[in-house]
Amino acid sequence: MNQNGICPIAPNVHAIGSQDWKRRIFDAFAPTPLGTTYNTYLVKGQSKTALIDTILPSFGDELSSKIDLLLGSHAIDYVIMNHAEPDHAGSIPRILGQSNAVLITTPKGAEFAQSYFKSPPDRIRVVKTDETIDLGGKTLRFLHAPFLHWPETMFTYLPEDKILFSGDFFGSHNPTGWFDDEAEEVLHWARKYYAEIMMPLAKMGRLGMAKIKDLDLALIAPSHGPMYRNPRSILNEYTKWTGEETLAKAVIIYVSMYGTIEKMARALADTLVAEGVSVRLFDLAVTDIGDLAGHLVDTRALVLGTPTVLGAMHPLSMYATYMIKMLRPPVKYGVIMNSYGWGKGAIHQGQQFLDEAKIESVATIEINGTPSLADFEHIHTVGQQLAAKIKAVVSGTT
Repeated sequence: MNQNGICPIAPNVHAIGSQDWKRRIFDAFAPTPLGTTYNTYLVKGQSKTALIDTILPSFGDELSSKIDLLLGSHAIDYVIMNHAEPDHAGSIPRILGQSNAVLITTPKGAEFAQSYFKSPPDRIRVVKTDETIDLGGKTLRFLHAPFLHWPETMFTYLPEDKILFSGDFFGSHNPTGWFDDEAEEVLHWARKYYAEIMMPLAKMGRLGMAKIKDLDLALIAPSHGPMYRNPRSILNEYTKWTGEETLAKAVIIYVSMYGTIEKMARALADTLVAEGVSVRLFDLAVTDIGDLAGHLVDTRALVLGTPTVLGAMHPLSMYATYMIKMLRPPVKYGVIMNSYGWGKGAIHQGQQFLDEAKIESVATIEINGTPSLADFEHIHTVGQQLAAKIKAVVSGTT
C-alpha cells in the first residue's frame, strides 16, 4: 500500500520520490503539461542501506521525512548518484550532512559532485563498471552508461529483486501513477521524453541497451515518471527508438502569416496521404514543442514551410530548425516550401538547414505571392516524389 508518498516496490525497497504537479517547463525547453516526478529509491539490506539518487533541494524536507519514517535511527550508508543533474543530485549535500553516508559514483560523477555540490573527496567512492557493493542480502551492481544523458551517468542493478534503477533512461514527465499499468498514456509520454532528452544520443542509447540486454528484469525504475512492472513494453520501444527505426511517415511544420504557406502545406499533406504516407501537420505558431519532438522520433521525412521575413525565414521557423538540428532525429528526406513578396532569402536558409542536419533534399518550392494552379500542380508532383522516397525505404529499395 502506498502511504505518505512512499511506495514499496520489493521487500525493503521503496520509492520515496516526489510528484511535482505544478511544473510546466523543464530545462526551460521541454513542456511538462502534467508536471513531473523526481524519483528516489531506498534499498535496505540486513547490514547497510542505500539511497539511489536524491531530489531537488526544494523537496528536501519531504525526502528527509520519508527517510526518517522508514529508517528511524538507522542511518543511510550509501548515496548512489546515477546522474549528477540537480533534480536528482541536488540534495546530496543535505543527505551527506545528515549522515555518514559515502557517495557512490563514476569517475566523472566524482568530479561533478565536487564542483556542483562541494562533496568532500573523502566521502566519495568511485566505482568501476560491474563493481558491486553488498548491503547484506541485497547487492547493488553498477553499470557505467555514459551520455545517458550526461557523461557521468550509470545504471544500478539490484539482482535479488531484479530491479534496474535506470536514471533518466526510460523516464517520462508523467506523474499520473507509480507504475506503468496505473499511469496515463505511458508510452506517449515516454516517447516525448526520449525525443527531448535521449534522441540526440541514440548511439549511446544503443550501447546502453546492450549493457542491460542480458539482465533478468522484473522492474525498471527510472528517475522520472512511472516504474515499469512490464519492462518489455518500454524495452521494445527503446529498441526501436535507439535503433532509429522510421515509419512511412512525414512531419510537416509550417508558419503561415497570411494563409499562403498553410494552403501549400495542406496541399502537400493531401498528396502524401493519398500516396499512403502517414502525415503529422504542425503550425509552429501554436505547436507544443514536445509533441513535435515526439513525432520526429520515427518520421522518415520533414517538410518545412516558411514565409520570407526581411530576407530570412520566419523566426519560428528559425527556432524549429535549430531545435531539430540539436535533437538529431533520424529523418532521411526533406522538402522546403517558401512564399515571398518583395524579397527572397528563406529558401537558401532552408536548404542550408537540410545540409547541416544531413537530410537529403528532395525538392524546394518557392512561390512569389499567391500560388497559381500550376504551383499547386508542382506541389502535387513534389508530394509524389517525396512519397516514393519514403515508401522505398519500406520496400528496401534504397
